[in-house]
Amino acid sequence: MGTMWQLDLSRAGKSKYRALANALRKGIADGVLAKGSKLPPVRDLAYRTSVTPGTVARAYSLLIDEGLLEAGVGRGTFVADTQVTPQAPSEWPETVSFRSPWLPDVGQTELMRDALRTVAEGANTRSLMRYPNDADDRPLRDTMRAHLAGLPIGNFEADDIVLAHGAQNAMLAVLQTVLDGPDPVVLVEQHAYPGFRRAAELCRARVVAIECDDEGARPDLLQEAIRRHRAQVFLTSAEVNNPTLRRTTPRRRREIASVARRYNLHVVDDDCYKLTPASAESYRALLPDLGWYVSSLSKSLTPSLRVGWVIGPRRRSKELSRTVSFACFGLARPLTDITNAVLSDPRLPDILQQTRATLAERVRLAVNHLGGHDVTWHEDVPFLWISLPGGWRASRFVRAAQARGVLLKSSEDFVLRDNRAPHSVRMAINAQIATGCFEKAVDTIRDLLDNPQDDISV
Repeated sequence: MGTMWQLDLSRAGKSKYRALANALRKGIADGVLAKGSKLPPVRDLAYRTSVTPGTVARAYSLLIDEGLLEAGVGRGTFVADTQVTPQAPSEWPETVSFRSPWLPDVGQTELMRDALRTVAEGANTRSLMRYPNDADDRPLRDTMRAHLAGLPIGNFEADDIVLAHGAQNAMLAVLQTVLDGPDPVVLVEQHAYPGFRRAAELCRARVVAIECDDEGARPDLLQEAIRRHRAQVFLTSAEVNNPTLRRTTPRRRREIASVARRYNLHVVDDDCYKLTPASAESYRALLPDLGWYVSSLSKSLTPSLRVGWVIGPRRRSKELSRTVSFACFGLARPLTDITNAVLSDPRLPDILQQTRATLAERVRLAVNHLGGHDVTWHEDVPFLWISLPGGWRASRFVRAAQARGVLLKSSEDFVLRDNRAPHSVRMAINAQIATGCFEKAVDTIRDLLDNPQDDISV
C-alpha cells in the first residue's frame, strides 16, 4: 500500500483531484486498499503527492459521495466496509432547491452530537435554571476572540463582541441601537440581501438604494442620498455582495469611509458569505467610531447554530449589549456552551477546509455545465449570479425552472420594490444532494438558458 501514496500527479493538469480519485478507486477495486483500511490524513497525503490539501479533500469528498469512502470525524477517512450504492436517480428528490446554500455534512453532525453530549454531561445545573448573564457567555466570547484573530477588522477584545441569534438578529440589534428620530433612513446597495430591507422595515425605517459600479457603491451618490434623506446607516457586504458577488475594492472602501466620517454615517458590514480570508480592511477598521462588523456560523459551518455576533465601536458595545438584552435576554447558556465546544474542537479546522473544498467543487461543476452563458462566480462563494439571455425575464425564468423541479431566486428578490430588477437569477449551491442529482438540476437550468421563450419580449 505504500506505493499507493507516491502518486505522480504532476501531469494531471487542472483535474488533479480527479486523477487522485481515480487512483483511489483503482486501489479499492484491485484490493490494494482493503475494506476498512485507513487513508492518510488530508495534509499528509497532500505532502506525499505534492498537491494542495484542498485537492485531497475534494478527492476524498467525491469518493465519500460515491460511497467508496466513509469519514469518521476524529478518526479519519476509511475505505467503506460495506460499499454504499450511490443514490440512484429514482431516489433523487422531485424538487431541488438552489434558493439558499446547503452546506455539505463533512463531520458537522458528529461534531454537534459530541458537543451536545459534552455540554449535557458537564453542565452546571444552576445555569439551567436561570436567565443568561454576561458571565455565562464570557467563555464563548473568549474563544471567539481567538477564532476571529487576524481578521482585518481593527483592534478588539472579548468585551467588544456582542452575541445574537444569528447575523440577521445582530444586524437588527445594531439598527435598533443607532437609529433615532421620527423618519429614520437606511441606505443599501441597488442589489442587496433582502434581509437588510426587512431589518430596516422592522425599525420603521425607510430604505433608499444606492447605485453601484464595478468597484462598489458610488461615493458621490452615497453622499447625495445622505444629504437628501438625512440617512443614518449604510448596510453593505463589502466582501461578497449578495447576489452579484461583487467585492467592494479597497480604494472604494476608503472613499465610502471618508464620506461616512464626514456625515457621521454608520456603516454595517455583513460578512457571512466569504469562506476564505478577507481581501481588504473592513469598515470596522476604517471607521473605528462608526463601523460595525457582523457575521455568523450559518454559512460556513452549520445553520443549526443560530449564533451571530457584532463587533462595533468600543464606545457603543455596552449600549448594543443592552439592546440585545432588552430584546431577548441574551443567548441561553446551553447554546453558548455548545457553540464554545464546537469552536474549541480540534477537528474544526479540517471540517471547515473540507466544507470549503466541497462547495468549491460544486461551484466549478455548475460553471462547467453552464459554460457559454454569462455567469458570475467565485470558488469561495456558495452561489452564482446568472445573467439571462434575451427572451427571458427573471420572474418567468424562475417559474419555468420551478415547473421542472428546480428552485432559484429571482433578481426581483434583491431590489427595492420601486427599483428596476435586472434579467438575472441567483443559484445557490446545494451540497446535500448526490453529485448526479446536482448535475441534472444544473442541466435543467442550462436547457432553459439555451431555449428562451419566444413569447417573452426582452
